[in-house]
Amino acid sequence: MNYILFDGPSRQQLLPFTYTRPVADLRIGILTIREKWEKHLGYTTTTITEEYLSEKYPMVEMEENIMINASFLPNSELIEMVKGLEENQAIFKDEDVIAFFTKEAQEDIDLESYEAIEYNENVIRIEHTWDIFAKNGDAIQEDFELLTNGQKSQPIPNSNNIICAENIFIEEGAKIEFATLNASSGPIYLGKDSEVMEGSIIRGPFALCDHATVKLGAKIYGPTTIGPHSKVGGEVNNSVLFGYSNKGHDGFLGNSVLGEWCNLGADTNNSNLKNNYAEVRLWNYETEGFARTGLQFCGLMMGDHSKCGINTMFNTGTVVGVCANIFGSGFPRNFVPSFSWGGSNGFTTYLTKKAFEVAQVVMSRRDIEFTDQDKAILQQVFEDTNKWRSSY
Repeated sequence: MNYILFDGPSRQQLLPFTYTRPVADLRIGILTIREKWEKHLGYTTTTITEEYLSEKYPMVEMEENIMINASFLPNSELIEMVKGLEENQAIFKDEDVIAFFTKEAQEDIDLESYEAIEYNENVIRIEHTWDIFAKNGDAIQEDFELLTNGQKSQPIPNSNNIICAENIFIEEGAKIEFATLNASSGPIYLGKDSEVMEGSIIRGPFALCDHATVKLGAKIYGPTTIGPHSKVGGEVNNSVLFGYSNKGHDGFLGNSVLGEWCNLGADTNNSNLKNNYAEVRLWNYETEGFARTGLQFCGLMMGDHSKCGINTMFNTGTVVGVCANIFGSGFPRNFVPSFSWGGSNGFTTYLTKKAFEVAQVVMSRRDIEFTDQDKAILQQVFEDTNKWRSSY
């Protein structure tokens, strides 16, 4: 069977992260959503997404296909239902479609004519940016069980201080010495060739993905995910770094999500709680206003390729777009459009030529090419977000 993941109606609510990737390639827990589905299904998947992303993330359609709403995370019960779908059948959770069967010859799909199969069990769904950190603990637990089932952990070196060793899994090549790991409140997963340096204190649920690093003396509270090839130091609480991003120094990051290729300068801090303990509102790209989150704790949302200088301070509920460069004293405003250059004293437009030069240098340091596809995607983001920069 051919499986295709589609963005669905949640894409707009998941900006700025979905400016540069399909919903399926968001990371929550240990794996991306795509990786979860492929691991469960035993098949590779392709994607229906925005046209400007489709060259990098193409769709492959066959005679028979199952379309899957990528905002839903798979579990064993749901996988069995998806695998069992037949022609003119669709799986629904309340009013929302999870998956449906199609044939290549079908030109128009009317889900109202399909046989509706109700899924009534609990399922993790990512509908808003803040869901990525708010639901990360459950996602780490599910991924931990999926990845470690039937597998044997590498031994934990004796120099470490360990609580609940049975909830800790260390992949091949991971290094950890003279650290404290407390897995009593959730599992701790150390990916291949990752490293936890001396003096670090980590409380689960926690995922350190392949080739990622926790630097000397870091303090990390779960649920937190450090994506592949990322580096973290200082204090981190309930945050997700997608991959290839760095918070390498002291400073606090809490209830936050960083995309790929982000960098926080030394002693960068974010607020995750308002002084009056009021509900946090976040910028909503769809309504072009600040939306209620229902959360008391909510920090920083930073899109791909954004950076900030040393001693940057982010206020509660700040949204930073793609390819922004923030520096200087004081708090920048709590919505920073993509391709912005500046700080609390004001912003100008970060020209694409300069932004692309930085992206090329940063990615080449990890032996990854900044391709023409990447450039075209960022150019489209630049054009689509121009209306918000015009207010400078």
